[in-house]
Amino acid sequence: MARTITVLPQSGYTGAEIAGVDLAQDLSDEVITEIRQALLKWKVVFFRDQAIGHAEQIAFARRFGKVTPAHPYEDNPPEGFPEILPIDSRRYDVQHGRKRTSYDSSWHTDVTALVNPPAFSILRADILPPYGGDTAWTNLVAVYENLPAELRDFVDNLDAEHTFDNRSVRRSNRAEAIESNPLRTFHPVVRVHPETGERALFVSPGFTRRAKNIRNLGPRLSSYLLDALWEEATRTEYTVRFRWQPGSVAFWDNRATAHLAISDAGHLGHDRVLYRVTIEGDVPQGVDGRLSESVEGEPFYGS
Repeated sequence: MARTITVLPQSGYTGAEIAGVDLAQDLSDEVITEIRQALLKWKVVFFRDQAIGHAEQIAFARRFGKVTPAHPYEDNPPEGFPEILPIDSRRYDVQHGRKRTSYDSSWHTDVTALVNPPAFSILRADILPPYGGDTAWTNLVAVYENLPAELRDFVDNLDAEHTFDNRSVRRSNRAEAIESNPLRTFHPVVRVHPETGERALFVSPGFTRRAKNIRNLGPRLSSYLLDALWEEATRTEYTVRFRWQPGSVAFWDNRATAHLAISDAGHLGHDRVLYRVTIEGDVPQGVDGRLSESVEGEPFYGS
């Protein structure tokens, strides 16, 4: 089958730019299949010069699965678009009492405290600083595959606790919602990708840093192991860094990546506003077939 899109890899392991696609259009099944294949291979794909709004972003996302509400704790999405999560520096001024450009400025995979974290996330640029505010992704399949065999065998059998941490949020409706409806799940440290069959490291400092809890290891050893795994996961060769421009869209596989909103723009006083939608995910499965176990909180479904 002749390709109808152009896929331009951005680094050795992670990320590709896709050209020849207008996301405002009703794309053919063939093009959607090609985008999905590129996404599964490169883990995150980028589109430039897209003139789309909330409705078009949601419509594009629906071609890849069920779109969830904006976030388990989002209480103020844009009017008429409950699926849209604003990543808005102006909102964080209120929530945190200081200038910042992202809710979580640590490496993380989206909302892994859920028993069924999102499968995919799509982020669209709206208001950007003149420089700074980039986002980086790392390929957690490549990280796992390059671990020593003995370490892979060991972590294959471990489960880590993921919790939603509200300690950085000032007293607000959001903080109260987190306290009244906590999310806590034990996930396999290594998950099997449901589409590719690849094994991916599945720890996320943004959600595992609070508990530091790996079953049967204790907090001290858990902390050392999680820190060591994450130091490996963020080695530069596994990552790609994306510079946002007007009309930029990033689309990533949440089952095989983690990302970092680089916090180098908040001190400049410029606003940074992006909009995210997420696509319903499955319950992660370990290499022996065991499934993630919810301790607190319900699955997060889309429509």
